[in-house]
Amino acid sequence: MQVGLHPVTPDSFQGVRHAGSLSRSSQTGKVVTLFLGYDLGNSNGPRKEDLMISLFSSLLLGVFLSVGLSGPADPLEDAVVTTIPDLKIQAVPDSLSQFQQQFSQYTAVFGVHVLATRGVPTEKVRHVAAVLAEYLDNDEDGVADDPRVVEAMAGRQMGMVLFASEREMERLDRSGIDQLGYHHLQGQFAEETKPPGEFDATIEEVLHLVTSGYGEAYPRIFGPRPGTELGDCLDRARGGRFGSVPRRYPEKAWFHYDDRSCDYPCMAVEYLYWALTSLLEAQADPERARQISHEWELTSGKLVRERDPWITALLEDPKYHWATRLPDGRYGPAQGKTKKPQQDEGEPRR
Repeated sequence: MQVGLHPVTPDSFQGVRHAGSLSRSSQTGKVVTLFLGYDLGNSNGPRKEDLMISLFSSLLLGVFLSVGLSGPADPLEDAVVTTIPDLKIQAVPDSLSQFQQQFSQYTAVFGVHVLATRGVPTEKVRHVAAVLAEYLDNDEDGVADDPRVVEAMAGRQMGMVLFASEREMERLDRSGIDQLGYHHLQGQFAEETKPPGEFDATIEEVLHLVTSGYGEAYPRIFGPRPGTELGDCLDRARGGRFGSVPRRYPEKAWFHYDDRSCDYPCMAVEYLYWALTSLLEAQADPERARQISHEWELTSGKLVRERDPWITALLEDPKYHWATRLPDGRYGPAQGKTKKPQQDEGEPRR
């Protein structure tokens, strides 16, 4: 993904609506890599994506000025990769002082920020942080699995930002100032975080942030654009290369997302989410599979491996260290525990 100094404009962000009320997601911009904003189907009042842009453009401008960010940071010290996340929730540090007025809760996972408003229950903040830790340290040995990805995320000040609800977000100060620079933030609401008896949106939203890190660390492989290996996989899954949503997907397609606000980079991010979580059996429940079938057909690891061997090869290539276990929000090293390795070192994956 190309990065540089670009102003934020409303055209840089578009909301993404998912299968009914199952989940909501944000979309990466084409060049500006801050991604925040939801289209929840509410046509009354200001657009959600515009509110997000206004709020965070003002917040992030102050952050850039205070810490001197004008582009990607140099690779971080090894300490970022090897410091075990303790998932302790604390006050927003002075190094992020421009966030202190809006957010009161903070933790970091291998240098990646997790910020939350006062209205988000602490246990939900910790849950999001734990899922992030599990994606980045999937064998739970206390060390990030892929230092290159973690350095890309921490060096570009990536993070999760959590709100209690849409209403709370809309009530925050939204004085708009175009920001200079670029940033990666992923928004999430407490009400969609580990809701009883429903699909946990944390699995998706955190993975979107991690995918952004992979796109920066391996731009020719996982960059969300045509011509990368991920882009080629997306083209196969949709039955062709489409710059916008086609009137009708080819019969051979198994990924047929039809939200016209979702452009090519958005489609790539969503496709990777479906592919990886299906490989990890997150979508295999029959009722869940039925609910998402209008968008995604390969709802089990078996189906993904049979019909999409290309994305399977990428996501199961051990050199990229994608998750082989679905995060469950219980990150062992934070409690002084480690999980038994899924396989012996050097053993081929699946």
